[in-house]
Amino acid sequence: MTGNKEIEDLVKIIAKLPALGPKSARRIVLKLINNKEELIRPLSNTLAQVYKNLRRCQICGDYFNINSKCVCSSNNYDQICVVQHIEDKWTIEESGIYKSGFHILGGTLPTLESKKKDGLLISSLINRVKNNSKIKEVILACGSTIEGQVTSHYIQDSLKDMKVKITKLAQGISVGMEVSFADDGSLIAAFKNRSPVVND
Repeated sequence: MTGNKEIEDLVKIIAKLPALGPKSARRIVLKLINNKEELIRPLSNTLAQVYKNLRRCQICGDYFNINSKCVCSSNNYDQICVVQHIEDKWTIEESGIYKSGFHILGGTLPTLESKKKDGLLISSLINRVKNNSKIKEVILACGSTIEGQVTSHYIQDSLKDMKVKITKLAQGISVGMEVSFADDGSLIAAFKNRSPVVND
């Protein structure tokens, strides 16, 4: 250990980030403290603004600034692409293949308790489709893991009586893959070749 409480506390926080262990966290902390004006000052200011102003929308699941309305409030779209996490949305946006609305669930349903949906924005998705007559298609873009498929099936079943086309991504997304790990070519193929969902 460093013997310095401030550094050790910062290392512990950084090490909590995805894919970072203590060694990587220490390297990042050293880079930060050796560049206080260039990195720490703007980082601390930006983090303070994020903490103060950023909120998760309880309708679509996206993040928005409290000083403005969430993008979903415009209703200026006729498709909703349903994804598990915000990073899935970013991946699809970066591919350039899709330009309409999104719905971020915030996770997946557990495979053994498919009726339990605490914390997931499934009810708000159903309400969005029900209350917006412009919506013509719901694209299920959950990962092809078992949990992702269970979630897609639950949503499909919940929307089956509504006058909306339900499609799912084609097999450009490999079995077991999360959307955020797919490359642009796979995403483009999966969107272009998406197929209608058939109700049981």
